[in-house]
Amino acid sequence: MINRNLKNVLVVSIGFLSLFTAYGGLQSLQSSLNAKEGMGVASLSVIYASIIISSMFLPPIMIKNLGCKWTIVVSMACYVSYSIGNLYPGWYTLIPTSAILGLGGSPLWSAKCTYLTIAGNLQASNDGKKGSNVINTYFGIFFFIFQSSAVWGNLMSSLIFGQASNLTDIPEEMLLYCGAMACDVITPNTTTPKPEQKLVTTLVGCYIGVGVLAMIIVAVFLDNIDQEQTSKFRGNREPFCQTFLATFRLLKDRRLFILIPLTMYSGFEQSFLSGEYTKNYVTCALGIHFVGYTMICFGATNSVFSIAFGKLAEYTGRAPLFFLAALTNLSCILALLFWRPNPAQLPVFFVFPALWGLADAIWQTQTNALYGVLFPRAKEAAFANYRMWESLGFVIAFAYSTFLCLNTKLYILLFVLLLTTVTYPIVEYGEHKNPTRPIEEGIYSKDKEANINGSTLAESSL
Repeated sequence: MINRNLKNVLVVSIGFLSLFTAYGGLQSLQSSLNAKEGMGVASLSVIYASIIISSMFLPPIMIKNLGCKWTIVVSMACYVSYSIGNLYPGWYTLIPTSAILGLGGSPLWSAKCTYLTIAGNLQASNDGKKGSNVINTYFGIFFFIFQSSAVWGNLMSSLIFGQASNLTDIPEEMLLYCGAMACDVITPNTTTPKPEQKLVTTLVGCYIGVGVLAMIIVAVFLDNIDQEQTSKFRGNREPFCQTFLATFRLLKDRRLFILIPLTMYSGFEQSFLSGEYTKNYVTCALGIHFVGYTMICFGATNSVFSIAFGKLAEYTGRAPLFFLAALTNLSCILALLFWRPNPAQLPVFFVFPALWGLADAIWQTQTNALYGVLFPRAKEAAFANYRMWESLGFVIAFAYSTFLCLNTKLYILLFVLLLTTVTYPIVEYGEHKNPTRPIEEGIYSKDKEANINGSTLAESSL
């Protein structure tokens, strides 16, 4: 039997799967599809710069006024606007819609994380289990479903672009500028032909459709499990200044400050795969129609390992998994520095995204769960900080994308990874010595009673 909380987790997960089938596919293609004057990468920079701004004040205000459910729906509409902007890509369409998407980005992810944390604590209270274990499991389920969006979004792009009539083999002289040798600053323009506009329009139209479907799924099927808390907030509002500064006040917590390198690294490593690997390894050596197929490997391994590591963390703890992720990324970075991509080595192009997906599954599931465990009484502000610092990693990486050679970008990624391996253990050691008290059951007592009644009704109807 599926209990009420698990049902809600599945609804959120399927909604995000549909939404990011569109956005994830577009993000993977931006550096190749809109390569002229760096427009695609610039739009991604604007997205994450806007997420930083929205993280400063929007999540607590929107979540406490609208509740998690309707915050997710409104924020999803912002993502759909970016897909619409890609119908006729240009500076006057991509940049404004990128800003709109960014403003909705932080509330979307903060609301999702808050919702899963509340659902996990509710179910843990019902079952008499440890809250952090149920939260870990729920985040694992979410990322298992969500990360598979990379499979479907990229499959759509590769199948549609594979119909192009201008597909050609990459000349040998162009291969000299692929991989770590890529340097837009000093090398000639080696951009591969762009697919016909009718194929781009078809793909973007499909992405708009699945984005709208995501909004409908969440609006119709997701329960308002924080409705009572939202009503209380509306009836007893905090001063605007206090809500506005909630994200920054949490920075007084030493643990959050030390987690900044780990959180920023999440942005660096994701931006490298979607912005640099797809352009300077895959598109450069194989063509843009192969981007989707290689990113499918990333999405598939990410999805499978997300649920596996979410469950495994109950037995191993977070630290060994973070060490595995760091070791995997370290190996990939060193290998990418020396590998010279060539179409004759086709399987290798898929190995790197697969390994990257394994590592990213850990970064995503365990970092999200870690924030939920460390800051159970300030969930909205904590996850807003998570999105803010992760987005800063994205912005920095995308901002220097067109100004630095690829080998330099790899060394920067390596440095941030090593810094993360130094700072994260400090937080883990402090949590081991002084564990964070789980949230008081009294906060959820009424919700628990409603949850039990709702579960009984749901089970009796099955």
